[in-house]
Order: sequence, then structure tokens, then C-alpha cells
Amino acid sequence: TAVWQYERARDARHDAARAERQAEEVAGVLAAPDARSRSVRVAGGAGTLVVSASRDRAVFMASGMVRPPSGRVYQLWFDDGGTMRSAGLMDPGRTTQTVLMRGAVDGASGVGITVEPAGGSRQPTTTPVALLEMPA
Repeated sequence: TAVWQYERARDARHDAARAERQAEEVAGVLAAPDARSRSVRVAGGAGTLVVSASRDRAVFMASGMVRPPSGRVYQLWFDDGGTMRSAGLMDPGRTTQTVLMRGAVDGASGVGITVEPAGGSRQPTTTPVALLEMPA
């Protein structure tokens, strides 16, 4: 029992540290002097993409989006000149959330959002519910 409790506490500390690092990254992108944003209506709600070229990172903020169907998830994509690159999954249980997009912006021309099977897909399998050009 003591070993199990130790492992649970260690895992909780690790999760908390990861969440803190991610929150710091999000804050850094949002507060960057070169941060640029673009907003769009999406899935019954609103979304805002914030990009910092100096940090080479992007954040997507969703507000009031309809939850995806059971067993599905919203997946974010960077558009690399027509080739979509996964940028992470949104939490299917939350209608309002802020997501630090996975990976560097790395010259992407835009961002797409699709509805994918739980766990995501290697490439988009549905028509995007939103497409955004990178903010100027």
C-alpha cells in the first residue's frame, strides 16, 4: 500500500509540473510582443488562434463549442502548404478551453480543426469544421 501511495503521489507531482510548464508556455505565447490573433466562429461557439513567431508556438482558445459526438474529438492541425500536420487534440468534455498546440508553427500557412475518432488520426478523415489562415 505504501508503494502504491508513493507512486500515486509521484505521478500527481509529475502531472502538476507538466501542467505548470504548459500554463507557462501558453502565457508566454499570449504575452509575446509579437503575438498575433485571428478569430472564427466554430462548432456553435468561437475560436481564437494566437501565434508568436518569436516563440514559434501557437495557442487555440475555444469558447462555447458544441461537444463532439460520443467517441469523437476535435483535432487541431497545422496546414503546411496543403499537408496537414497534427497539432494536438482538444478535450472532448470541455466546451471552453485553451490548448497549447503541439509542435512548432514552423512556417505553417494556417490551422484546421476536424472531428476525429477518440485518440485522433494521423491525417484528417473529415471535412474541417474550421480553417484559419495564420494571423498577419
